[in-house]
Amino acid sequence: MGILYSRVADQLQTLIDEGVYREGERLPGVRVLSRQFGVSVSTILQAHQTLEGRGYLEARERSGHFVRLPKLDTPEPAMSQPRSEPSPVSARDMALELCSDDQKRMVPLAAAIPHPDFLPVRQIQQATLWAARHGYETLDYAFPGKSVFRRQVAQRMTALGCLLTPDDILATNGAQEAIILALRAVTEPGDIVAVESPSFPGILQALDVVGLRVIEIPTHPTDGLSLEGLELALEQWPIKACVVVTNHSNPMGARLPDERKQALVAMLERARVPLIEDDIYGDLYFDGERPRPAKAFDRTGNVIYCSSFSKTISPGLRLGWMIPGRYHAEARQQKYFSNLATATVPQLAVARFLEQGGYDRYLRQARQCYRDAVERMRGAVGRAFPEGTAVSRPQGGFVLWVQLPGKTSGTRVYQLAREEAINVAPGRMFSTTDKYENCLRLNGANPWSDRVEWAIQRLGALVEQVAGESGTD
Repeated sequence: MGILYSRVADQLQTLIDEGVYREGERLPGVRVLSRQFGVSVSTILQAHQTLEGRGYLEARERSGHFVRLPKLDTPEPAMSQPRSEPSPVSARDMALELCSDDQKRMVPLAAAIPHPDFLPVRQIQQATLWAARHGYETLDYAFPGKSVFRRQVAQRMTALGCLLTPDDILATNGAQEAIILALRAVTEPGDIVAVESPSFPGILQALDVVGLRVIEIPTHPTDGLSLEGLELALEQWPIKACVVVTNHSNPMGARLPDERKQALVAMLERARVPLIEDDIYGDLYFDGERPRPAKAFDRTGNVIYCSSFSKTISPGLRLGWMIPGRYHAEARQQKYFSNLATATVPQLAVARFLEQGGYDRYLRQARQCYRDAVERMRGAVGRAFPEGTAVSRPQGGFVLWVQLPGKTSGTRVYQLAREEAINVAPGRMFSTTDKYENCLRLNGANPWSDRVEWAIQRLGALVEQVAGESGTD
């Protein structure tokens, strides 16, 4: 059904699209619309903010809201064309810069971390207090994970088409640890691993930690990893694993269609190459039904599924899980040798939140909030950045991939923006070969404010400045 203000915004947008309210006309006042739609004034004001973000309204001081038709939609970035040879991985100091304490003074458009306003803070506080009262049960090692937590995860995965038992699941310290454990379970230092390109820096850091080489596979901004590119790489190189964010990938927001997920699973099974699936954004889809993971098409245990609640419940809980399939014994051993167990209290707290239905109630609202936030930022980028800019159209998650005009340096924009306390992620972070120099990633999971709006406008001006320096029209 969606949130009430969003439904009102959709209805007003339809009236504008159908010409009931024409460009330049003033909308009726908020009290009139409140009576017309049978909602509160605050709901109308939220609907106005949503339509401003979509580019359909313009607020004029002391005059009200006026209809504006959005300019032609900003195009999507081109399909990536990474280098087709393996390369060593080096985790950059830049990634640590983006997450340092100093960034608290910045407008946080860089790290893919949701603002607390998007998270179920009160519910998790209550669940954590409840869990902490469990006495001795909270003090022991919970290896391979508390049964109540693993049971809740198994139920959710079964609903997605993955027939599992709690014994199939390992609790981990976030999805990052799950990916590292998976890599250690199926590779040796120096092996070659295939990844999407551009790729989430956390995956590249995991590869670096394990001492692996990477081959980057072309990726479409909507449909995800190129199966044709992966098949060619499998023929040319002794690839030992493939890591893919199947739903709403970071940074492009791509989602592999079900038929391509099924084909990917079959291709890698034939090649006897394990698929390490990162599905951390799967629950944050915008419309329709929850997209299925590739694990749902796995019949041989060749898919190692990794996920966490860091993007939906709390980054600080550091609670994730993995389903290692036929590599269970190796992953279990790696987990035990690495840190014995994952903290008990977060597992008990999240299990209670899931068991009582709080997570699903929260998600119904959160998905709409993320969709509106991403649409608003995408519209703001389209208006503020110079002609020739391309912006991704994610179907879920909360990050945007921005391709700048021509040879405009995203690294230079990043450096200039930091001087003005604006933090963005430069494109070169998302490749092992310094590709995507003319790209930025933006975090859309921030409440809209004058400060965020100013930051986008300043970024647009900085992009124009750098484009001029590089001779890009």
